[in-house]
Amino acid sequence: MITPEEVKELVIKIRREHGLPITPFEIDEVRYDKEGEKLFIIAHDRTDKSVVIGSSLVIGKLKEELKVKLVSVYTTLDLTLKRMQLEKSLEFAKEHNLNFLIPIIKAEMKFPPRKWPEVKTNKEALIFLTFNADAMIGFSRAFNLKGKVYGVKYSFPKLSYTPLDRPLREVFFPNEEFLNKLASENGIDIVISEFEFPSKVEDSVMINPMRFLRIGYFEVKYLFGESRPAVFNKYDLIDYVVTMVEEGLMEATDGARIIRWGWKRR
Repeated sequence: MITPEEVKELVIKIRREHGLPITPFEIDEVRYDKEGEKLFIIAHDRTDKSVVIGSSLVIGKLKEELKVKLVSVYTTLDLTLKRMQLEKSLEFAKEHNLNFLIPIIKAEMKFPPRKWPEVKTNKEALIFLTFNADAMIGFSRAFNLKGKVYGVKYSFPKLSYTPLDRPLREVFFPNEEFLNKLASENGIDIVISEFEFPSKVEDSVMINPMRFLRIGYFEVKYLFGESRPAVFNKYDLIDYVVTMVEEGLMEATDGARIIRWGWKRR
């Protein structure tokens, strides 16, 4: 059993060995998933989290020292905000008879670790590909939804989808009015995409799984992989990254890397 004290001692040792400053920090809890060989460190706040991660160097060395497959760091506030969102999502699922989502929501309430049950449903969804395209497809499969997949023309050439002649901004910010109409025309009552809200009901139920379950960019990349768009507007990319970082769904360091990648593209 790995204790917070043991992790704290290791963090100090690693930082000292690599010439990093030793600043006070607190670890509230450590959870170990023996089955998945994953260690979850729950730091007190974001400053403490930064000390444990140490620009990825410290967390990488922790993984080596503890001989685990993955080390993830969260804060007590991260998990509190997640729980608050999940309670709203549970209420939404019950209100709109989305019973197949309830077991996944309840499983996320116990996170970390993540243990999703298999769910059953005969529902169909319209999936509109956005920046986290693989995640939108992955969530739909995890929800056991049969999907019709659409996306902006030329945006994800490696993925199979029906291309639509839509503005490039929709690679990051899908148009809910257009997708609601498209779903209605296809007789589909669930739409999955990266909406700027967790969930909403128009003619269709519209869900952004990342916000609905409060699972951020780093986690979905680990869960489902990553397929970045081939065409996009650089300023839309910045708007998207800033929004994600502001909401706590993306680390600032990841956001900086993504913007750097996008800005180098012709």
